[in-house]
Amino acid sequence: MKAIVQDEYGQPDVLRVEDLPTPVPGPDDVLIRVRAAGVDYGVWHTMTGLPLIARLGFGLRRPRNRVLGMDVAGVVEAVGAKVTDLRPGDEVYGAGAGTFAQFALARPAKLARKPAGLSFVQAAAVPASGVTALRAVRDVGRVAAGDRVLVIGAGGGVGSFAVQLAAGAGARVTGVCSTAKGDLVRSLGAQAVIDYTREPLAGTYDVIIDIAGNRPLSQLRGLLTDQGRLVLIGGEEGDRWFGGMLDRPLRAQLANPFTRQSLRMLLALVRTADLDALRELIESGAVRPAVGRTYPLAEAPTAVGDLAAGNAAGKLVITVD
Repeated sequence: MKAIVQDEYGQPDVLRVEDLPTPVPGPDDVLIRVRAAGVDYGVWHTMTGLPLIARLGFGLRRPRNRVLGMDVAGVVEAVGAKVTDLRPGDEVYGAGAGTFAQFALARPAKLARKPAGLSFVQAAAVPASGVTALRAVRDVGRVAAGDRVLVIGAGGGVGSFAVQLAAGAGARVTGVCSTAKGDLVRSLGAQAVIDYTREPLAGTYDVIIDIAGNRPLSQLRGLLTDQGRLVLIGGEEGDRWFGGMLDRPLRAQLANPFTRQSLRMLLALVRTADLDALRELIESGAVRPAVGRTYPLAEAPTAVGDLAAGNAAGKLVITVD
């Protein structure tokens, strides 16, 4: 099978197409014929091995898993002996291992049936970004009708879902994005848009969802009501050792006992229950994937580079023949 592999950490030029044996499913595995795979910041972190603390999981000197990719949409090719709820021919979406390839393995607990009416490309845009947004809006942000919600990074993968989910809950949503992404964010349900390249953040909000941001915690808290909720998702700035994973989340956790505001860091894992919830929302028309651009498998390095450069409006998706 064709796959995108890397044997060292670095920038997109360390990625290449290689022929590999098709994975063999173990007793608890599902083998998926990949039709499309989403591109997210987890891919970038795996490729670069940054922040360095993450190499405890990725592999200290070189990547432990040579094939990139997590988000997947495709067709079940085979199942392990202990898998009872899926069978060959089922169309699924979710999270797997090494999904930038023609075939990939996944666990049933991270898969669900593909939403009816979605193409494989659209479905591949949902798992990691959609689940993260769902948990941010529903569980941590506890967004309710009438809330004023600020989504920072509203034009990206997670942000595009967060805007829709918050608006669908009856909130008044303000999206923060670049000039080029303003029309997309408005079309997803934002009632106001702040172009961060031209104007500062302003206003008062019940909920702030900050996606991969680096704004000071004090600035974000100043925009919250006295009992507002701040949800921090990721963080692409900081030093090589810890990146944005330590500073703001740690300070938020330390401040929590001394304020009526809720300051939380969110790290969401893809689960079948959340994928099922998203499928219901998608099939009802309440949510739609915002696919910015697609790339054939051989152009996966370009896709990851575009993501890192901030050129992604919506979610980038790799297509696999």
